[in-house]
Amino acid sequence: MIRIGIDTGGTFTDVVAFDESDGSITTTKTPSTPADPAEGFMAGIDKVLGLVGGSYDDVAAVSHGTTVATNQLLEGKVDALGYITNTGYEAMLEIARQSVPDGYGNSYFWVKPPRIVPRHLVRGVEGRLDFTGAELRPFDEDGARAVARWFRAQGIDTLGVCFLHAYANPDHEERMRAILREEHPDAVVSLSSEVLREYREYERAMTTLVDAAVKPRLSRYVNNIKSRLESSSGRVVPFYVMKSNGGVLSADEVVHQPITTVLSGPAAGALGAALIAKVAGFDKVLTSDGGGTSTDVSVVIGGEPTLTTEGSVGAYPSKIPMIDVVTVGAGGGSIAWLSPEGTLKVGPRSAGADPGPLCYAKGGRDVTITDAHVVLGRIPPHLLGGEIPLDVDAARAGVESLAKDLGLTPEACAAGVLEISAWNQANALRQVTVKRGLDVRDFVLTTFGGSGSLLLCRLVDILGLPAVLVPPDPGNVSAFGLLTVDVKNDYVLTHVALHDRLGVADVEAAYDGLAAKAATALSKEGFADDTHVFQRTADVRYFGQAFEVRVAVPEGPLDQAALDTVAERFHAEHKALYGYDFSGVGDQQVEWVNLRVSGIGPIRRPEIRASTELDHRNGGGAAAGGRAASDQSRPPTRPVCFDPDEGYVDTPLHWRPDLPPGTDLDGPVIIEEFGSTVPVHPGFSVRVDEYLNLIVTRSEK
Repeated sequence: MIRIGIDTGGTFTDVVAFDESDGSITTTKTPSTPADPAEGFMAGIDKVLGLVGGSYDDVAAVSHGTTVATNQLLEGKVDALGYITNTGYEAMLEIARQSVPDGYGNSYFWVKPPRIVPRHLVRGVEGRLDFTGAELRPFDEDGARAVARWFRAQGIDTLGVCFLHAYANPDHEERMRAILREEHPDAVVSLSSEVLREYREYERAMTTLVDAAVKPRLSRYVNNIKSRLESSSGRVVPFYVMKSNGGVLSADEVVHQPITTVLSGPAAGALGAALIAKVAGFDKVLTSDGGGTSTDVSVVIGGEPTLTTEGSVGAYPSKIPMIDVVTVGAGGGSIAWLSPEGTLKVGPRSAGADPGPLCYAKGGRDVTITDAHVVLGRIPPHLLGGEIPLDVDAARAGVESLAKDLGLTPEACAAGVLEISAWNQANALRQVTVKRGLDVRDFVLTTFGGSGSLLLCRLVDILGLPAVLVPPDPGNVSAFGLLTVDVKNDYVLTHVALHDRLGVADVEAAYDGLAAKAATALSKEGFADDTHVFQRTADVRYFGQAFEVRVAVPEGPLDQAALDTVAERFHAEHKALYGYDFSGVGDQQVEWVNLRVSGIGPIRRPEIRASTELDHRNGGGAAAGGRAASDQSRPPTRPVCFDPDEGYVDTPLHWRPDLPPGTDLDGPVIIEEFGSTVPVHPGFSVRVDEYLNLIVTRSEK
C-alpha cells in the first residue's frame, strides 16, 4: 500500500513514497528528461521502489504535479486554434481589456502582443441570449454548420466556443458542439459553459481558449504516462494529477479539464509547506519554492494558502480557482547576462536541465546562479549526494569571463549575481504581502526546492523576517505535498443580485445544483456518498465595484440569517483586505455575484511526526550514495566566500541527517543533505526542532 508523489521540475524530478502500512516516507530525486518528461517520471518510480524494496504490485496510487500546461503557455507554444462566438463580437479578443504593461510610461511606444487566436481564425454564429439565459434570437444551425465546415477545411482541429451569457444557459454552446461532432468529428472542443460558468465575457473566452489550447498536449502526456504505468504494473494504477486549486483529480477526468493544471507543481509545494509549517507551530507563513528555472512564492495564513480567481499564466488570464502563487525567474539555472547598458542582469531566461549551468558540463555556455554558488563554495562540487559531479573549473572560467566584462573580481561578480537573485525573490515576496496590505515582517519564511534555501540569510536581512524554516528533504516538499491533498472539484454559477433582493430559495436551489454536480464527480472518482465534503462560498462586492471578495457561506440549510452572516463576513473581509468597509452605511449596498461549491473527496494524509517517532528514509542515505555519518564534533571544512571583501573562510560542513533535535549551530556553517544545501552566514544561527526542521534566525550574540 504505497502511494507515490512525483513532481516534475525543469531540472529534477522529485519523488516521495508513503507506505500506508507503517507511515514511513521515502524520498529521492532523478534528473528530468525535457525531451520526454514521462521518461523521468518512470525512472523516478523505479528508483523509489528500489529504495523501499517494493514493486509495482505494491503501488496503491500515484499523484503527479506537472508543468506541461504551464510551460506550453509560458513559452507561447499555442498551436493553430480557432474561436467561435456570436456574430458581431468577433473582435472581442482584439479589444481585450485595453491594458498595457506597467512599464509603458517609461517607453516611447508599446506594441500589442499577438492574441491567442488571430482575427482570421475567429468566426461568428447568429443567435443571442440575454443575461438571464432567455433566448432573444434563435441559434442559426445552418450558419453553425458552415462555420464547422470552414474550420475543417482550414485544418483547425482545436476550437474554443464562447457565446454571450452561456453561463446562464448553455443551450446554444451545446448545440454548437453537437454540430461540430457531426461536421468536424476530429475537432477538440472546449465550451465556456463547462470551463468557466461565470460572467465577464473576455475572461471567460480567454480561459476557454487556454483550456482548448493545452488540451491536446496534456492529453497526450497524461495518456502516455497512464499506458506506461499499466505496462509496467500489468494493471490499472490509480493515477491523479495535481490541480491549481489545491486538489487532485484522476487522469481520466483531468484531460477534460486541462486548464485546471496550469499551476499544478507550485500548488503542491505551497500545500506541502503549509502543512509542515503548521505542524511546526507557525500560523503566518510565506513559502518560497526554488527550482531550476524559477522561484514560486505564496502566502499561508492559518495553515491554508490563499486562493485567487484573478490569476494568469504568461500573457493569458485564467479565471479558475488557483492557489495565489507569484513566480519570478530566479531559479538555479537562471542566466546572468549584461544589458546593452553594461549592467548585470539575472533571469528570467534559464539554462534549464539541458544543457544546464556551466558546471553541469553538458554544453552550457552561460553563467547561472548555480555556477555562482559553486564558485563561492556555497554548494558542494556535486549534486544528489555525489550522484552528479559538478565541473567547478568550468563554472569559475565562465564567472571570470563575465567578471572581466564588468571590471570585477570573480568573487565580487558571483556575489553580485546572487545579490540580484536575492532581490528578485524579495520583490516577489513583497508582491504577495506588502502590495496586498500585509506586513512581511509578521511572517516566517519556509524555503524548499533544490535551490530555495540557498539565499535565505540574505532574504532575512532584506525583508526583516523573524525566522526561516527549512523542512527535512526540502527538495522534495512539492512531491510530498501531492500526498497531502484531497480530490477536489470547483463549480461556479453567476447569480447577480443585491443582498436585500436575494431570494433564499433561489440561492439554496443554485447551491443544491452545484453540489449535485460535485457529488456526481466525486462518485465517479470512487468516493462513497457519506465521505463527500462540500464547501460553499460566494463572490460578493459593494454595488458599483468591479471586482469581488470571496466569502465563506455557513454550512447547513440556508435562511435569511445565513445570508446576512455572509454580508457581515464580507464587510470584515473587505476591511481586512483594503483597510475600510461600508457596514452601517445605508446607501452602500452589498451585491452577490457568483456562487461557488467545492466538492472534496478526503484521502489519508501522511502524518508529520516528531523525530522520536520518525521512520523516514532519504534517497540520499549512505546506502544510496549519500554521505555516510560523520563525527560532528569535528566536522570537515570547505573554503566558502560569504563576503568578497573578506575572501574565503574555512567553513564547517554538517551532514543534515546527522543533526539530532536540539542541535544549535552558529554561522558560518554549511548544512548539506541529499537534495539541497543551506548556507548559514556569519551572524546567523540555526536550530533543529523536534520535527527535524532547521530554524534559521539572526544570531542574538
